[in-house]
Amino acid sequence: MASFDMVILGGGTAAVAAATQADEMGATVALVNSGLPLGGTCVNAGCVPSKALLQAAEVLHQARHHGIPGLALDVTELDFARIVQGEQDLVKALRHQKYEAVLPELANVTVIDGRGRFLGPREVAVNNQVLSAGKVIIATGSTADIPPIPGIADVEYLTHIEALALKDLPERLLIVGGGPLGVEFAQMFARFGSQVTLLQRADSIVPAAERELTRRLTEVLTDEGITIETDVRVESVRQAGTRKVVTYRTDAGRAELDVDAILLAAGKTPNTQHLGLTEAGVQVDRHQAIVVDAHLETSQPGIFAIGDVSNRPVRENPTAGREGTLAAENALAGTTHAIDYDHVPTTVFTDPQLASVGVTEAEQLRRTGTSDCRTLTFDNVPKAVITRRTEGLINMVIDPTTNRILGIHVLAPNASEIIAEAMILVRDGHTIDDVITTAPMYPTLSEAIKIVALSFTRDVTKLCCSF
Repeated sequence: MASFDMVILGGGTAAVAAATQADEMGATVALVNSGLPLGGTCVNAGCVPSKALLQAAEVLHQARHHGIPGLALDVTELDFARIVQGEQDLVKALRHQKYEAVLPELANVTVIDGRGRFLGPREVAVNNQVLSAGKVIIATGSTADIPPIPGIADVEYLTHIEALALKDLPERLLIVGGGPLGVEFAQMFARFGSQVTLLQRADSIVPAAERELTRRLTEVLTDEGITIETDVRVESVRQAGTRKVVTYRTDAGRAELDVDAILLAAGKTPNTQHLGLTEAGVQVDRHQAIVVDAHLETSQPGIFAIGDVSNRPVRENPTAGREGTLAAENALAGTTHAIDYDHVPTTVFTDPQLASVGVTEAEQLRRTGTSDCRTLTFDNVPKAVITRRTEGLINMVIDPTTNRILGIHVLAPNASEIIAEAMILVRDGHTIDDVITTAPMYPTLSEAIKIVALSFTRDVTKLCCSF
């Protein structure tokens, strides 16, 4: 039996961050990975490939719809297969640079290719051997849900993994589900030339986001030719020759849709089913997510869970690595580090992007019964007017008693960059008065934060360029 100070199950961002931290602390580590290659979802089938394709689609769209008088750009070539190959080459390069070349440099880390399963709280079986672990971190990620639609098992469908490797562009694409994945892929494929329909079970395309902004994003996507239906129940799917026929129901009644491809974006299920968690004494919730406390420790002392295998809020892009670092330190040093997820930003990488940090007005009212907020259109932001990108909105939520900023929500080009400033304002408890006294760079889209703060006290439509 091989003994290690820590065994880490998984090989994605969270797992590698945990291994790196443990190595720095001098602990011996076995990192056990199966399924996706090292790097997990983010580099192989998530952030990296999807954002590469989104960027290509955005360049194509802006070339055709830049709105600058006197400038005509003739896009004569669209080689979809070559674009996808470029994306796959990027994935391979970043996987090597950030993971495959990094782990061998960690002197105390042993990488094992195989699936680990608990035999007990401190014993993990893998590849016909048993590993003894002082501490264990579970970072096995999640897998795309296959919703129980009658007939779905009898047709060929796509998850995000297959969709990111397509060589042929679907003429007609149906996306089942919204959220970040659904809307990003909808816009991306529509801009490449697919006729896209998105069916969302909820009443909003991004249910967790500020409703006024998601309504505006829905309008933007619809204006680009995407058909969006909310409050939908998909009743069945069947094969009809080379096509798929989908039957669904809305408030208006039953409808049928004939498509070439179906992409499922109906959520994810944590990868916990084959870990032997019962033998380890680790509790899961009704969604099969591992239950952890604020310090990322499970119901079994000494076993931690991080990333989207746990029941913590899903903030994969910003938090996976941070959770890995904190979990390793908490496990090995007995610290009690935690993350305040209200202070972690999120972004939907559509164009315009939808970025948020802190609470929405609805959430603040639910928690305290009191709130104040303002929503500002981007035709009040000089840089947006200059660049002819005034379709966006910014929303700010404050405590009406203290003027403390509790949430900022942005729909705008590069909102993922703007939200970095917003994150600091929310995390550090700043007020609108703090923002009003700043002098941001002019002209920039980030000026929107000061302008919306000013809107609590004055009519911002009457501002001059310097304010």
